[in-house]
Amino acid sequence: MKIKENINQNIFRGYDIRGVYPMELDEDTAYTVGLGFGSHIKNLGKTKCIIGHDNRLSSPVLFEALKRGILDTGIDIISLGLCTTPMYYYACIKLKVFSGIMVTASHNPKDDNGFKFAFDESGNCKGQEIQDFLAFIKKGEFATGNGMEEVYHIEKDYLNLFKENLDFGSRRVKVVVDPGNGTASVILKKLYDLFPIDVVYINAESDGHFPNHHPDPCVEENLQQLKEKVIEEGADLGLGFDGDGDRMGLVSNTAKFIPTDQYMIIIIRDIIDKVAKKEFLYDVKCSKSLSDEIEKLGGRGLCYRTGNSYTKAKVRDEDLPFGGELSGHVYFRDRWPGFDSGLYAGLRILELLSKTEKTVDELLTGINEYCSTPEIKFKSSDDQKFAIVEQVKEYVKQKQYEFLDIDGIRVLFEDGWALVRASNTGPNLTARFEAKTKERLEQIEKEFTSLIEKFNQ
Repeated sequence: MKIKENINQNIFRGYDIRGVYPMELDEDTAYTVGLGFGSHIKNLGKTKCIIGHDNRLSSPVLFEALKRGILDTGIDIISLGLCTTPMYYYACIKLKVFSGIMVTASHNPKDDNGFKFAFDESGNCKGQEIQDFLAFIKKGEFATGNGMEEVYHIEKDYLNLFKENLDFGSRRVKVVVDPGNGTASVILKKLYDLFPIDVVYINAESDGHFPNHHPDPCVEENLQQLKEKVIEEGADLGLGFDGDGDRMGLVSNTAKFIPTDQYMIIIIRDIIDKVAKKEFLYDVKCSKSLSDEIEKLGGRGLCYRTGNSYTKAKVRDEDLPFGGELSGHVYFRDRWPGFDSGLYAGLRILELLSKTEKTVDELLTGINEYCSTPEIKFKSSDDQKFAIVEQVKEYVKQKQYEFLDIDGIRVLFEDGWALVRASNTGPNLTARFEAKTKERLEQIEKEFTSLIEKFNQ
C-alpha cells in the first residue's frame, strides 16, 4: 500500500466518504485516509480509536488498509471486525472512545463502499468538517509511529443493552424480518430470539452480494418479498433493515408500506405523555401529517435538514426525547443512548404492540392524510447538482413563494409542498411532493420536475 497522491475529491461527501470500489475508492485510498485520520486525531491529543466494518465484499480489504494507515501514525486501534454500524456506535459509548471509523456504504449498491467517521465526542463528521479533512489529507503532513491493535468483541455487551432496555407485554406478536442479507444478519437472530415474539426470517444469511434485493428498506419496491411473507404467515407486521443495520422499514399486517414519518407518529403517540420535553425532530422530507400530529398532541415539532450526521447531532444537542428522518434513521433518547439502530426501532414497535390489541394500521387511525410521492431521484453530477438547486431557488423567489432553505429548498403552499435538494450520498438530485388532493399533487409535481429537467441538461 502507498499514499494516494491524486485522491478522488468527489468521494468526500456531505455525511461521509463514499464511492465505487475499486474505481473511486481502493486500498491505497483507504490507507491514505487512515494516515490522515490517525494524524488528525493525534493532533487533537487522542491516542486510540475504534474501527469496524460491514459485510460488503470489499469491506475486509478496505478495513485492513485503513487499519494499517492508522497504526502507522502511532494511534492504537480497538478493532471490532465485522459488525453493524449501531454496534460500532455502542462500542464508542461503552468504551468512552469517541474517535473512530466504520467501513460501510450503508444502503448504497453492493459495489459502493465508504467510511463514516468521528474525530471526537461531537459525533460523525459532516459538511465542512469533511472538506477540511480532505484538505488536511492533501497536505500530506502525516504523523509516524507504531500503534497497537486490540480486539474487542462487542456482541455480549450489545445484547445486554437491549435486554435491559425493553419490557414486553402479554401479547405475543408475530413478525416477519428481512435484513436483506445485510450486516444486521450477523446479530439479528441472537437478538430477536431474546424476546417473547414469534419471528419468521427471510434473506437472513449474511451475503455482501445482496442477492435478493437492494439493501434499502425505505424504498417500497425493495419490500415486496417481505409483504408477501407477511400475508402468507398472517403476521402482525414486517420489518426490513438496510445494509449496515442502522435503518428500518415497516410493513403493516395488511402488507401496507408504512413510511418512517408514520412510524414516528405511532412512537410519538406512545411516548408523549411519558417524556418531560414534548419536542420532536423530523427532516424536510417528512409529510405534513407528522407535524400536524405533533401539534394535535400538544407537542412541538422541529423541522431540520436531512442527513443522519446532522439529525442525530441535533436531537442530542437539543436534548430531545425522540427524532428521525424519512430515510429510516430514528433516534430514541427516552430510555436508549440516542444512536440509530434499525433493530432497536423494530423492537420498540414490537414492544408497543405487545401491550395493545390494536394492529399497526389501527395505530395510525385519525392522522391527517395527504397525497404524496415517494422520494424521486434525478441523476445529476456532483459538480452540477448544487447549482441546479440554486436555480430552482431563484425561480421560487421570483414567484414569491414561501420556502424553507435549511436543506435544498422546500416550497410551502397552503395546500401542499415541494422539496428539491442535492443528495449528499450520490450524484443525484432528490425531490418529493405532497398536497391535499391528487390533482393538486400532480400540478406541484409537474411544475418542479419540469424545472429540474430544464436545468439538469
